[in-house]
Amino acid sequence: MTKLILGIETSCDDTSVALVDQRGNVAAIETVSQYEIHSEFGGVYPELASRAHLEAILPVIKKVMTTAQVTPSDLRAIGVTRGPGLMGSLLVGLSTAQALGMAWDVPTYGVNHLRGHIRSVDLEEKRLSYPALVLLVSGGHTLLAFLQDQNSYELLGTTRDDSVGECYDKVARTLGLGMPGGPAIDRMAAAGTSRIKFPRPMIKSGYEFSFSGLKSSVARYVETHAEFDVNDVAAAFVDACLDVLSTKVLRAIENKQPATLAVVGGVAASPQVRARMQMITDEAGISLCLPPQKWATDNAAMIAMASWDYIEQGLETDLEPKPNLRLGEA
Repeated sequence: MTKLILGIETSCDDTSVALVDQRGNVAAIETVSQYEIHSEFGGVYPELASRAHLEAILPVIKKVMTTAQVTPSDLRAIGVTRGPGLMGSLLVGLSTAQALGMAWDVPTYGVNHLRGHIRSVDLEEKRLSYPALVLLVSGGHTLLAFLQDQNSYELLGTTRDDSVGECYDKVARTLGLGMPGGPAIDRMAAAGTSRIKFPRPMIKSGYEFSFSGLKSSVARYVETHAEFDVNDVAAAFVDACLDVLSTKVLRAIENKQPATLAVVGGVAASPQVRARMQMITDEAGISLCLPPQKWATDNAAMIAMASWDYIEQGLETDLEPKPNLRLGEA
């Protein structure tokens, strides 16, 4: 039987387990969401997240192994997210992976969650060609990186405060749209017009991002306009985000001359983001690489996929949690 990697992802509020072979074929995957647990708080409550991971992780691992009819002898390794993420959530995944690795006599790799998102584009089929520019946009991260090849990661810029996905969620809360905020904002924006002029923070400043001021501007508008139109506010907010993201991407395309633009992370599932990035790459004459929407959000298949890179490249692994792990770190 083809060897598989058991991937475990518990960086935030999803307990995800997957089995993936070296070519990116997914033998089985299960993801348990915690949306209902955290919805009343308007965001992820860390202590409840770690408790929910504890309850879910072993049953989910058993289900995935049973579904794929896999035994520990079929595993090449276990790959588990070690950061970035919430400390308590990371510890659940790491401690479980280490225990199983020892019990099954299988090597265990601590994987950078950000590398997992980048490798998500090659799940089920090879999509990414190099050199590549990567825009990672999610609930926890916003960054631009340049990859000369599969083994190199040059971080161009990241957010100085809120990620774009976090900003989506907080604006959704301001507008009373609930969780998850991103899809709700996108639906409202599609029905509105961007007649309101919100700021475009740091749009002229290199590759660094900032979304906190935009979030605050939306909140002030809602507080001072009693009869505001939710659809129009959402449309104007989305346009502001897209203008910032696309301006940085265009700047990087001009300076780095990539063959491909890859857009990854949960916000990559946004129809508006996909449409804007398609327009940019069409005009620039380069390829756009998007993961299928099921691989855009946090999932264990991307962690397993990245684990194969650790093996192939002989990367030293660390099984200590690192909540602030950066892209360039293994």
